Amino acid sequence: MIYLDNAATTPVRREALEAMWPFLAGSFGNPSSHHRVGEAAAAALLGARRSVAASLGCRPGDVVFTSGGTEADNLAVKGLALGARPENSTGGHIVTTALEHEAVLESCDYLRRRHGFEITVLPTDTEGRVSVASLDDAIRAETTLVSVHYANNEVGTVQPIALLAEVARAARVPFHTDAVQAGGWLPLEVNALGVDALSLSGHKLGAPPGVGALFVRGRLPLEPVLHGGGQERGRRSGTENVAGAVAFATALRLSTEDRAESARRTSELRDAFIATVLQQTPSARLTGHPTERLPGTASFVFPGTSGEAVLLELEQRGIVCSSGSACAAGSDEASHVLTGMGVSEEVARTAVRFTLAATTTAEDAAEAAASVRAAVAAVRGLGA
Repeated sequence: MIYLDNAATTPVRREALEAMWPFLAGSFGNPSSHHRVGEAAAAALLGARRSVAASLGCRPGDVVFTSGGTEADNLAVKGLALGARPENSTGGHIVTTALEHEAVLESCDYLRRRHGFEITVLPTDTEGRVSVASLDDAIRAETTLVSVHYANNEVGTVQPIALLAEVARAARVPFHTDAVQAGGWLPLEVNALGVDALSLSGHKLGAPPGVGALFVRGRLPLEPVLHGGGQERGRRSGTENVAGAVAFATALRLSTEDRAESARRTSELRDAFIATVLQQTPSARLTGHPTERLPGTASFVFPGTSGEAVLLELEQRGIVCSSGSACAAGSDEASHVLTGMGVSEEVARTAVRFTLAATTTAEDAAEAAASVRAAVAAVRGLGA
């Protein structure tokens, strides 16, 4: 098997497993408990928080551990939007894009339906990029939040986050970015990016599923999504996942240390893979920005085929990939990302996404490219 669905989830790093094991088997205490076992867990949690803060270039108190990227996005969008609104007031205004992950889009829709927020959805070009000018035009006096993803989970397009955040900062509007797909591939120093909140998910960068983090500047009022015992400085109640936090911090640290070389090597492999697919499979069309894209992401549409049928043919040949976001798996609807970029629904249903890892070899990529040609030909009924 050649696994090329790393945007959906990654293998857990051995170092992350080894780091978390003691807090599953031995130091299993509740970090809120005031005894020796609990204090050991609390110390480990603090160490993980400091490690994440070092990777992001922020204060430890600005790190909130969550159950993953979806919760981090929900807490950022709902928490910042509601936290910025004066008590007993209604309405508000959020600016986002049509290409966001469902966690952001559904949070915005909830705020529209239940709390009277207006939502401005920025257009993108055919390659999935947001223009700085369009954001500048969209912000108004009552805007309470801007949320734009760092890199798209389906086509891999990278947004000019620092420039977009600068526009929001000039208007004194908090800026959140969903950086779940950027972890391990792109710089995450929050001050250099200029963002006020940034979401990450552990299982995208070598930690186990079920843990993530939100960076949010402590000066910003944040309404909790989960209420209860007041853990995470009152911003996210619930007994902390100490083992998960330790694994997450370890995986983030390692991926940050490896990032530059991994990104360089994987980008070269990705470009070779894309070139081979486009050359050998004439019907293939690359989606997303040709250069401003995640190092490991190569996404295509194959007009005249079925994306699901191509996936089945590829899996029979030992190539594991996807048709887009794993969060929308099983849906008959065309990708909202592709249609938001102007791709027709019919063509969008032919999408296939390949996401490489730093461990993907040139031989793996070459075999996958050859399998794409055979799979598309088989689906077209031309024979493999």
